[in-house]
Amino acid sequence: MAHVFVAPHPDDVALSCGGLIASLRELGQNVTIITAYSGASSLGEDSLTSYQREALGFGTKTLWPVSEAFNRSSLTNDCPVYPGDPSGEVVPAWSAITDRLEATQTEADAAAKRFWQRSSWYRRANIHNEAIGQRPLIDDEPTQGAILTEELVSAEAAGDLMAARRLEDERYAYFAEASVVFLDLPDAVFRGYEGDDQLLGMPRTDDRNPADILRREIARLEPQKVYFPLGIGNHVDHQLVRDAGMAMLGDGRRWVMPGPEWAGIVTFYEDFPYAWWREFSRLEDLPPHALARLPADVSLWPEYANVSDQLERKITGLTIYSSQIDRLFGGGGEMAKAVRTFATKVAALGGLEGAAAERYWATTRI
Repeated sequence: MAHVFVAPHPDDVALSCGGLIASLRELGQNVTIITAYSGASSLGEDSLTSYQREALGFGTKTLWPVSEAFNRSSLTNDCPVYPGDPSGEVVPAWSAITDRLEATQTEADAAAKRFWQRSSWYRRANIHNEAIGQRPLIDDEPTQGAILTEELVSAEAAGDLMAARRLEDERYAYFAEASVVFLDLPDAVFRGYEGDDQLLGMPRTDDRNPADILRREIARLEPQKVYFPLGIGNHVDHQLVRDAGMAMLGDGRRWVMPGPEWAGIVTFYEDFPYAWWREFSRLEDLPPHALARLPADVSLWPEYANVSDQLERKITGLTIYSSQIDRLFGGGGEMAKAVRTFATKVAALGGLEGAAAERYWATTRI
């Protein structure tokens, strides 16, 4: 079963759904995170106002690391490897001699054939990172490919704010054993929103909703469940992503593939820590306009995910977002306490006394 979690920004899915994601992966189910607004300003970091820096979670005293930990190009062998070459050339520890690579390729092809045997066509697994036929290398696709690329790590070390946040998102996906897709749409602070009144107000009429691009990416992934934010904090980016989910519910059933019935597939999650700050407990606590785009024949009902056995893993995953923890919670200890307290409160709302839970709002057509 495939699950797609749509995040307005890097860290939103980890904050709100980290327990469920850990539970799903423990069950062997596939998880993909789509981060919508991960793009930066085309004018460069020097053009950022102090408010924009604060809104992105970075103060003026931020220290940027020069370490390239986790970057594969920084690794060296534990011991020299001589693959039968008389010159004694040292090669990386992950390299292998030709006959071993061919044996691995044979095994990969056999595994791929077994996996795709229910199809009428055959997909070959290429371990050499080379394009086959018309299929491009996944690393050549701008929103796909290997995580923690050398370019991204270098951009973070140079002080690129959005590169730092995206890098945290990729590290989290690696930690959570999930795949991640970046749409690289510019954050609201790069789209002309200035000040809390605008950032937490209504989206501008000329601010394009990402519904079309999200619909295309989600359909490509063919999920059985898609999770959108409920928009509890009223942040404009959260509102736009939520409304994209509402728009998909309005599509109805289409008989030309891909055209699933989105009601029952689309689910909404409670934006944390906004839900904690605002003491959210029921749909009536949402801003009046929040559900205005919900189709009249679709209803929402709560489902509670008991994440008691995954709560500490969720907290560990959140520590990856070091750029945000102090701004949101005032420190790692305060973050852990907030996560535990809110999860206990949510569990109590669902009658799960003594447990920890996350709540999701499922959809059904009536």
